Amino acid sequence: MYDFSRIDIRFIDSDEWEDAMTLVYRTFTRYDASMFDKEGIDHFRNFISDSFLKRMFEAGEYQVVGAYYYNRIVGVISLRNSCHISLLFVDGEFHRQGIGRRLVLTMADYARIKLHQDELTVNAAPYATDFYHSIGFTDTGTETSDHGIVFTPMRYVLQDK
Repeated sequence: MYDFSRIDIRFIDSDEWEDAMTLVYRTFTRYDASMFDKEGIDHFRNFISDSFLKRMFEAGEYQVVGAYYYNRIVGVISLRNSCHISLLFVDGEFHRQGIGRRLVLTMADYARIKLHQDELTVNAAPYATDFYHSIGFTDTGTETSDHGIVFTPMRYVLQDK
């Protein structure tokens, strides 16, 4: 099958943006979209295809880390406002192999060391709440909906190693 020791975690390059967003949308439609209404699906699609988001990325104001199996992008995590995870998606073929955890921990180290943050926050989709709980995130509110997107707000305290 796959040699998961060959997974490389690194910040994506500008020319990898489209591949990253394609992975995000493909994974979203497979695992999350059924839990959202049309407004939520449209809102999500518009968010990841917005040229403003890409300009923020190119300006260094929106960090994106990818997980690569050889040269194939198989996972993505992004950070906005220095401490909020806004996208975390792993290709279904690569679920339950520790890639999501590695992406979160990579971004946590970046936020703590480079951005001097003491926590990460996320609005976890229903499909992802158990995953976030398993790596130490705690709920900061109850499941809610905004623009058709259903989520549970969570936080993760960053600690020095």
